[in-house]
Amino acid sequence: MARGALLVAALLCAPLVCSAAGTDPDGFKRPLEQLRFNPALGQREFERSSLATLNVYDPWESWNRRIYHFNYRFDEWVFLPVVRTYRRVTPRFVRSGIGNFFANLGDVSNLLNSVLQLKGKRSLDITARLLFNTIFGVGGLWDPASRMGLHRQSEDFGQTLGYYGVPGGPYLMLPILGPSNLRDAGGLVTDFFSAYQINYLDFAKTSSDQPELLILRGVDARYGADFRYGQLNSPFEYEQIRFVYSRARDLQIAE
Repeated sequence: MARGALLVAALLCAPLVCSAAGTDPDGFKRPLEQLRFNPALGQREFERSSLATLNVYDPWESWNRRIYHFNYRFDEWVFLPVVRTYRRVTPRFVRSGIGNFFANLGDVSNLLNSVLQLKGKRSLDITARLLFNTIFGVGGLWDPASRMGLHRQSEDFGQTLGYYGVPGGPYLMLPILGPSNLRDAGGLVTDFFSAYQINYLDFAKTSSDQPELLILRGVDARYGADFRYGQLNSPFEYEQIRFVYSRARDLQIAE
């Protein structure tokens, strides 16, 4: 995408570069007068090129759209009412502590995947963050590491696979969890089972006996997410979410 943008910019600026030797008297202050567009590129060709740029491999689109609409209604009728009740009955400092605790648990997966991706500095930063928040943050209820400049950095096994060149595969809309693809969905499963095997702070085993902890984790995750279905106010929201997710994952893998 970035390469395509650079190519377009180069094509648009070519006439300007060519005329740089004979700069006009006003110091080249009216560059638009120098632009020349290819008359062979009509509106239809422009729309076709734009659609190709936004295209995402989605062979299961019919099924994905059904899941998308299920997620829309589940969010509207179940998830958001629960989140609003959670916000109303739970004091702010308690919500903050719960969010910090689950973020601290998530740093274990972040550390493992940073190591797998051979990101040395990031692995050291996450290790320091994990230690500081676990020890001085009382199991992660507080977040002193962020105040020290060690901010949370998200890494998952889907990113690790992408780092080693595994393609994303078909786009996939997961029930409740939202947009993904075949590679990232497999990464979610791997991250879940690795967290269960590590059993950091005994959360995995405890949550097996008390599944309400997993529900609380899900509510906390939704509470911390700003996205709302329908907020784009567009009949093409499905396509927009699909495109943004796919490109965002490309950028996360490339960083």
